[in-house]
Amino acid sequence: MNSLEAQFEARIAAEDKIEPKDWMPDHYRKTLIRQISQHAHSEIVGMLPEGNWITRAPSLRRKAVLLAKVQDEAGHGLYLYSAAETLGADRDTLINDLHSGKAKYSSIFNYPTLTWADMGAIGWLVDGAAIMNQVPLCRTSYGPYARAMVRVCKEESFHQRQGYEIMLTLCRGSAEQKAMAQDALNRWWAPSLMMFGPKDADSPNTEQSMRWKIKRFSNDELRQKFVDATVPQAEYLGLTIPDPDLKWNEEKMGYDFGELNWEEFYNIVSGNGPCNRQRIQARKKAYDEGKWVREAAMAHAEKMKTRKESQAA
Repeated sequence: MNSLEAQFEARIAAEDKIEPKDWMPDHYRKTLIRQISQHAHSEIVGMLPEGNWITRAPSLRRKAVLLAKVQDEAGHGLYLYSAAETLGADRDTLINDLHSGKAKYSSIFNYPTLTWADMGAIGWLVDGAAIMNQVPLCRTSYGPYARAMVRVCKEESFHQRQGYEIMLTLCRGSAEQKAMAQDALNRWWAPSLMMFGPKDADSPNTEQSMRWKIKRFSNDELRQKFVDATVPQAEYLGLTIPDPDLKWNEEKMGYDFGELNWEEFYNIVSGNGPCNRQRIQARKKAYDEGKWVREAAMAHAEKMKTRKESQAA
């Protein structure tokens, strides 16, 4: 280990934040670019399942809240792409990698949203899982990523409460409404658990990321925390977790739960999920149709720069 590596490792051990101009190992930089860009892609693609329901929300209040949530997710993508750029990543390259299928995003967003109850299940479960994963990232070792996550987590907390309130309203409604909530839980439970990534034994990057304090908990640890926190919430709603193997384990003071369908997970990650092609086509279409806006903004910025330079001269 050379002196730069030794200094870097000492700073990590001391809980110092690594900043963009600091020396860092190439693998640390590449790991962060991969993780942050995947996170950004997930926020942007994650707008699509819910954006589909903005015009079909059951009330003006629900429409306004859902619109605000989708807008938040666009902002999260912006913060995260900006954080990736501080590592030397080119945003256009990152987006092209998403459109080509080279880059990955969370598998959860490749499932369809069939009913309004899915808006509740996504907020409660998907955003709940996101919070479980992202709160520790506020203490990640890379400064720009950690600072971006502070605001992201505050907004995700609103999203989770919004989703749970939808589920609570449905469960206090008619028998048909409660059945709709249960159906949404049935469909989103397992995909939400798979959001944390593959089992630790099958995750090649977890050990190194935890040693560098990019991640603070392993995939399996976060999954267990999520199950333990969510089961009592489901009980309060009067809903049944769709897992016959779910049971309280007094020894570990947590819940045991059944094995997930990892074949399904890897199939979706590989691009073969119910909505993979639809999601990427939608993102490509939006990007292509927004080209004139980007060009106009860049032209305006260049014009203002030229004007300031002229005035200064």
